[in-house]
Amino acid sequence: MFQDFVVTARPEQGPARLTALRAQMAAEGLDGFLVPRADAHQGEYVAPRDDRLAWLTGFTGSAGFCVVLKDVAGVFVDGRYRTQVKEQVANCFTPVDWPEVLPGPWIVENLDTGHVGFDPWLYTVGQLEALHKATEDHMITFVPVNNPIDAIWDDQPGAPMAAVKSHPTQVAGESHGDKRSRLAADLNAHGETAAVITLPDSIAWLLNIRGADIPRNPLAHGFAVLNSDSSVDLFMAEQKLTDVRNHLGEAVRVHAPDAFIPYLTQLSGTVRLDKSSAPIAVQAAVMQSDADISYSQDPCVMPKARKNASEIAGMAEAHLRDGAAVVNFLSWFDAQEKTALSEIDVVTKLEEYRRATNALLEISFDTIAGAGPNGAIMHYRVTEETNRPLQNGDLMVLDSGGQYADGTTDITRTLPIGNVSEDAKIAFTRVLQGMIAVSRMRFPKGVAGSHIEAIGRLPLWMAGQDFDHGLGHGVGAYLCVHEGPQRLSRVSDTPLEVGMILSNEPGYYRPGAFGIRIENLIVVEEAPALPGGDDHRKMLQFRNLTFAPIDRDMVVVDLLNEAELDWLNAYHATCRQVLSPRLAPEQQMWLDAACAALSHSAA
Repeated sequence: MFQDFVVTARPEQGPARLTALRAQMAAEGLDGFLVPRADAHQGEYVAPRDDRLAWLTGFTGSAGFCVVLKDVAGVFVDGRYRTQVKEQVANCFTPVDWPEVLPGPWIVENLDTGHVGFDPWLYTVGQLEALHKATEDHMITFVPVNNPIDAIWDDQPGAPMAAVKSHPTQVAGESHGDKRSRLAADLNAHGETAAVITLPDSIAWLLNIRGADIPRNPLAHGFAVLNSDSSVDLFMAEQKLTDVRNHLGEAVRVHAPDAFIPYLTQLSGTVRLDKSSAPIAVQAAVMQSDADISYSQDPCVMPKARKNASEIAGMAEAHLRDGAAVVNFLSWFDAQEKTALSEIDVVTKLEEYRRATNALLEISFDTIAGAGPNGAIMHYRVTEETNRPLQNGDLMVLDSGGQYADGTTDITRTLPIGNVSEDAKIAFTRVLQGMIAVSRMRFPKGVAGSHIEAIGRLPLWMAGQDFDHGLGHGVGAYLCVHEGPQRLSRVSDTPLEVGMILSNEPGYYRPGAFGIRIENLIVVEEAPALPGGDDHRKMLQFRNLTFAPIDRDMVVVDLLNEAELDWLNAYHATCRQVLSPRLAPEQQMWLDAACAALSHSAA
């Protein structure tokens, strides 16, 4: 149940696979090879066929890469995965802290001279430029090659071929014809004849289609070229499109995937490529044509990020449905002898309640149910081997979500098992204070995620604590649970705009002991003028989409100021108001108790 979509390598398999790769590299005259977690479409999520990083190293995180040289193989991971990578990879691989250490300088430090191979489908124009810049004063050459891992991976899965379905206009809020026309007008305004699109979620959004080529994400593998006359040339396996040919219409011309590169070599005029998502192979093909290249952002990225009224309404409804399912689970969980349960029991039961809505199409990611020290692994994924029985004193990080036809959900709650330490409760309350601070914010237009992120960390920072993941990520509308470019992150310079949906999820993690995370999804909207305000600057604010109680037993009330306590009580009152009509009487009673008001006098 828990490994059906996952390519795995046991640590003991790592040395043999690394040896086989180095032998293949030597046969091809390579001194190094780059192994990203990426596919030809350059989305965040990969199908099992493309999860070469996991096959080689055993590391299953959603971000990272490996640089294999003759004498060292570095596995680069960010702060989310530094505990996880040490548990998953053999000692023939060297974990490297990224982005503190960048691949270019690391290669220079470990390789005097030589040829480093890369798969031109798996690296973007921007990524290769950064590598060239870091190594330009050294005798190191980056060479595009056919992927040597494919030559040694004997049981590599086949390419996914799931059927594509249409996404109704009433849910999307705009027909794909209108989207194509709107984006084509932008191409014309910039003097561009076409834009090459490789991101699967961009294609899904543009054409109002959804697929199932990627686990947990309703995406179809393919490529597209949007033309300035608003037509689209779609390169996707014909067998996927049987049910949507009428939906696509005559303005969307379908071609076989292997016709994509020859088509690009015949382009003319000015063609838009996005350096952050266009593979080197795509750039090379366009450069063989008579076209000039205009490097600019994928035309779908920002319109997709700014959800329209129909998409926001669908997301709100999905969250109410999902919130009721979460409450049903929490009510059940509260009645159990928790030490008789395991992490897998929790994952299974929560999914049962979501499926009982009869609206769940898929969970939106593999549920994280990390108890005790497993909770300190930020993106922990339970397996039969790691499954931990719940123990008195544990905290459990429960991060989960659903894919519904009208929206995508993502919610995290931290649940106590029996009597937990006062130290853990204090840390929980600081995390809650950060989440409340972001929820209450008003901010001027033009502010980016990098400006806001510190607000959610401040209560932890004041206690000398922090966490190694971003404060929040963008979320798609029945699309990817991680969606850019909007983020609450210190590296995000994208201004937040009305309609963008993000997560608000501060946390705290103590390796070997426990983890804490509280997460709601929020949508950016216009802020009303304050009474007596001068209105000299338009302001934005966040509105919560997620409704489910936050564990009151974990809150150290004396640490909250009056505004924070008022927010928490008002949030819980809203949870009762919007979720009670969707619950049976027994669960309504449980919710009333779980959302009862807190006060300083009762502390």
